[in-house]
Amino acid sequence: MSRPRIASYWASACGGCDVALLDVHERLLELAERVEIVFWPIALDAKYADVEALPDGAIDLTLLNGAIQTSHHEAMAHLLRRKSKTLVACGSCAHIGGIPGLANLFNREQIFQAVYRDAPSVDSDDVVPLTRTETPVGALELPELHSTVRTLSQVVEVDYSLPGCPPPAERVWEALQAALDGALPPRGAVLGATDQTQCEDCPREKRELRVSSFRRIATEQPEPERCLLEQGFLCLGPATRGGCGALCQRSGVGCRGCFGPPPGVLDQGAKALGAVASVLECDDEARAAELVGEIPDPVRSFARFSIPSSLLRRRSLP
Repeated sequence: MSRPRIASYWASACGGCDVALLDVHERLLELAERVEIVFWPIALDAKYADVEALPDGAIDLTLLNGAIQTSHHEAMAHLLRRKSKTLVACGSCAHIGGIPGLANLFNREQIFQAVYRDAPSVDSDDVVPLTRTETPVGALELPELHSTVRTLSQVVEVDYSLPGCPPPAERVWEALQAALDGALPPRGAVLGATDQTQCEDCPREKRELRVSSFRRIATEQPEPERCLLEQGFLCLGPATRGGCGALCQRSGVGCRGCFGPPPGVLDQGAKALGAVASVLECDDEARAAELVGEIPDPVRSFARFSIPSSLLRRRSLP
């Protein structure tokens, strides 16, 4: 019998999800014995034409990481959806939008202005990339940058999500093993995560104390055993799905929300804001506003990874 075929693709992301797959280390050799890796641009010399030539549904499992930000990303999402029996939104960017989703706070023209005019990396000429440029040797084409960053499920149907920035290597390996062993849960499930919040995994002591001011890790050190949020350090643990083992909290920094919202939460940022509001020590709206004003950049603080999948979706801009 032929071996199962798997694929991995990298859209708008940092590459950390591919590194997480590499971080299973020598077990990659075991994986290579069990499957045929037909497409993995970071590791294999496979061409897009090779994927197009495959029959529809020929790939048993595809891990697609990264948000959808360009016309090329969108085309590849549709292609891999058509060719794959099972498609997994791998990592925060594909799952809930991730760091690339912060681009939704700006429009395309503002991004081009910042990158190519305000901070040129090659020269000072007013040059921005075009989707098509005619040259003496023919036309050169680049993908179009979309005005809105989207999650994978906002573009194509997704069978499973594997959260994290990046997903811990062990969770990636467990997902691969479950897929190969035919032991995946019902479609639509979130793999490698629990149905509880990060607070359930966090070993730090909760004393149900109120917060009278907010502090920053960059300037102050928290007590090592106490709940970070109760010490005034911003932590999204109450609004984030568990499963990573509270790695950030154990290392001394607050959860940033990369595992996405727990079940039943419509908007992770709003849930985080509500959790913080519930621990404020204040008697009136003016004092509450003063405390919230101590939080730097609330939109990025509360919805760092989740803007494209939030109710906000993007900032309305001219």
